[in-house]
Amino acid sequence: MIIMKSNLTGIIKFIESKNAIKDKNKLTKLVSRRFKLIRDRSVYYNDEFAIRFCKSARPNLSNTILSLSNLRKVDDRPFIVCVVTPDKNYMYLANSTFLSKISHSSQLLRTNNIKGSFNGSDIKKEFNGYKNEPDNFAVLFDFHKQFSFEENLARLVEATNDIHPSGKNLELKDSEIKQILAAPLRAQSFVNSNEYIILKEELDTRVKQYRTEILIASLIENSNIRSAVIEYLIAGNDDSLRKEIIKSLNSGKGYQSLTSNKHSLGDYSREFANFLTETDVKTKIMVLDSNPKAYNIDKILEFLTKERTVFMFYFVGIDYLKNSVKTTLISMFQKDLCNSIFILSHWSGRNSRGVTQFDGKVIKKLILNPDNSIDIKKAQDLLKKLIEL
Repeated sequence: MIIMKSNLTGIIKFIESKNAIKDKNKLTKLVSRRFKLIRDRSVYYNDEFAIRFCKSARPNLSNTILSLSNLRKVDDRPFIVCVVTPDKNYMYLANSTFLSKISHSSQLLRTNNIKGSFNGSDIKKEFNGYKNEPDNFAVLFDFHKQFSFEENLARLVEATNDIHPSGKNLELKDSEIKQILAAPLRAQSFVNSNEYIILKEELDTRVKQYRTEILIASLIENSNIRSAVIEYLIAGNDDSLRKEIIKSLNSGKGYQSLTSNKHSLGDYSREFANFLTETDVKTKIMVLDSNPKAYNIDKILEFLTKERTVFMFYFVGIDYLKNSVKTTLISMFQKDLCNSIFILSHWSGRNSRGVTQFDGKVIKKLILNPDNSIDIKKAQDLLKKLIEL
């Protein structure tokens, strides 16, 4: 689902215009009528957003808001909790990414057993340096779009029930840290090599082969499915699945059963005599603002402990209005990427260093003007920061 800023702005401004209305039921009726919302128990929604109205004497609501199973139904769009107080209507974004835990009736909560409800106190009031307030809803929801409900569910299960994660915290030996800190030099050597040209030509050939299908897939509204389909067309290993996807796209039915909840680090592995490369394919819809997920920190550090390892991003910029597909192959240590990376260490579980996220504007710039300049010291400083998390 593609959420444009104007869709959020409309409901925010309308609710703010009704400050001091003091009547939750009256405000609910006004908003529901204005935006043609459908009611599902305490949640009102349309294709663009969902909202739950609550009444409180204070903005910091502690009451039970919604069950996790009902949140799942609307977690693909901004879910707003509106707290009606005597003086003002306060709004918070309460999608699964912005929940710290599940507080109510959650003893049986597991990844395969969605139980319990969250309280107002479980909603994070700040995320990645942004306050959870209407002015930041667009950028906050952009963060949320990078994580599936299942990823957030696993985190919430751990936080709620104090369950020890199945994975162990990655501990690094001195020799491994030395190998990691040598990775920027390996990357610099690779991007100036003939092997770099070979790898880019291999990926570019696939893009040219499936260009029509990539443009069709770029119109898929669900960003998770859209990215997964395009990335599989380019880097997938199962030719029969690729043919099935192509058939569905060309028939006009789209393809809805593929998601990008992958567990591997990259999409395309390629070994050369002097380099062992992993490449992550990332799609960028050029007319949309988005900050896509970059990499899992523990996974990238573990990969870089091995000799010859090089990690690359293959950015695919799609402008369906201009019928254009542009590509570029960029090192993870490219100077602008390093300078603009977001670290979401507090999003993940306790036994993980977290994940990173790109600045979408930087990706767009690199697609239009490819540049593989690497500042070795700054890249090593970033790695040291990731190791110390």
